[in-house]
Amino acid sequence: MIAVQIEGLRIDVADSGADIVDEVNLVIGAGEVLGLVGESGSGKTTVGLAVLGHGRKGVSIASGKITIGDSAILGLEDRALRNARGSIVTYVPQDPGTALNPALRIGKQLMEVLEQHNFGGNDAARRERLQQVMNEVLLPSTPQFLRRYPHQLSGGQQQRVGLAMAFACRPAVIVLDEPTTGLDVSTQSHVLETVRDLCRTHGVAALYVTHDLAVVANLADRVAIMYAGRIVEQGPTAELFRNPAHPYGRHLMAAAPEIDSDDEIIGLAGRAPAPGKRPVGCSFALRCQLATDECRESFPPDVEVGPGHMARCFHAWNVPPAIEEVAATVPAAHPGEAVLSVRNLDCFYGKVHIVHDVEFDVRPGECVAIVGESGSGKTTLSRSIGGLHKEWTGDIQLNGKQLQRAARERSTADRLRIQYVFQNPYSSLNPRRSIGESVGRPLLIAGKSHKEANAAVGEMLERVSLTAAYASRYPDQLSGGERQRVAIARALVSQPDMLICDEVTSALDVLVQATIVELLTSLRNDLGLAMVFVTHNLPLVRSIAERVVVLADGRIVEQGDTRDVLDNPQMEYTKKLLSDTPRVSAAFSED
Repeated sequence: MIAVQIEGLRIDVADSGADIVDEVNLVIGAGEVLGLVGESGSGKTTVGLAVLGHGRKGVSIASGKITIGDSAILGLEDRALRNARGSIVTYVPQDPGTALNPALRIGKQLMEVLEQHNFGGNDAARRERLQQVMNEVLLPSTPQFLRRYPHQLSGGQQQRVGLAMAFACRPAVIVLDEPTTGLDVSTQSHVLETVRDLCRTHGVAALYVTHDLAVVANLADRVAIMYAGRIVEQGPTAELFRNPAHPYGRHLMAAAPEIDSDDEIIGLAGRAPAPGKRPVGCSFALRCQLATDECRESFPPDVEVGPGHMARCFHAWNVPPAIEEVAATVPAAHPGEAVLSVRNLDCFYGKVHIVHDVEFDVRPGECVAIVGESGSGKTTLSRSIGGLHKEWTGDIQLNGKQLQRAARERSTADRLRIQYVFQNPYSSLNPRRSIGESVGRPLLIAGKSHKEANAAVGEMLERVSLTAAYASRYPDQLSGGERQRVAIARALVSQPDMLICDEVTSALDVLVQATIVELLTSLRNDLGLAMVFVTHNLPLVRSIAERVVVLADGRIVEQGDTRDVLDNPQMEYTKKLLSDTPRVSAAFSED
């Protein structure tokens, strides 16, 4: 039974009329999960919001039809549309922390949803439903728990409350927008299992918007791939993952890291054209090695390449030359004394003991990955090494010299030898400084002249696969991947011995993530750079690190060569992390 049908959807920029998304046709059955994937800016979230009859500020829904049951969503008046949202179609946003009202207890927020839609017709029925929905998302339904405020819950609990609010009125359709992006693998596994069970048990159709292909492989029944505002391929999950027909689909699969595979992850240069700048023909032709004049002159029609498997490409099934199955080549560590030596490290927040007796070394040219669940102490450990957290005891040495606790207490030379790249590329750069000013600032602090700094900035921007022309731009003119490259350039311009990367790819889609990993690997080869790589993305660890340190509750539970730890874990905690990690191969492992 069809739960939601999207036909000919076009959404424009209100002022210019340029298309954001166009020719979108999707069908989702009751109890089915459709994964909507693609790069950042491809239009995934715009389509998801349109299912709720919503267009963001500056956007207009130009044409098309969205039908849920007997309701034509785009034709509903404001009052009817407000009633439909929450009762027949609901939304789970990416960040559970901002989706919940921090001033209201969670029980009150859940009850408000039921009261707004007069669920059950009376308070007794609503209280019963509140108990049911808390049990459905595997959270306590006790008065004590319901009286908590959002800040008193973990990230996973907050996301489960968000799911409870979305499923409270038993909707026909639910739109989930990257709901597990900020969660560690164990919490993510629990949330995904909850979504899967609720949809199948209650016949709810789900549109799951994400750039995480492994999540889609584990959750979705079918997958649709978006590029530059259009659906370029869609089909059953197993078939699409095993045999992607569109060159862009093949590039996505080649860029997705797999925890059980030594195949190299392969990035894709360039970026998708923005609204108003899209060519007449296929938008992917600008980046496609298979493109011909036919591709540049007209957009390909939908072609059935298999049962229920559609692709919009004149060269379906052809493999781009850049995609080959090759083993990942992780740079070998250089011989010599450790660049970084950590001994007996204990970290605190006031009287709370966070990190306990941590010890490890990083040699020249070596990358050591720090992994573990949220709250395990990964970031506190890395910030202590970088001098950004000063409540620690023990010994941290850089090139045999003991470092002071806080960065302010360290010499300028020491601060420049150890550099930190932050998680969020959107907040790590000053929006009021040009790229050149941001990248060159460490050199000015070191006493270089403006002329010397400008020359070094241009050279470093070229090294991170940008151009010297980027120096005059500002952060808001760059994509997420370009911003992260700038942050890496800023960290490397002072020629450090040690680079600390704190979840530097977590906000990036798989293609950009792959290009960043390729960049870091190349820089380590060229510069002999030592690196600490903090992440909860275990498949990525195999592609970038020689050794891995596993943290649990602030203690090292296992460490060793990456392949030894991932292929033959000795500790139950590590085994649990690995078993909870979603795998792309799950899409067709049960065939």
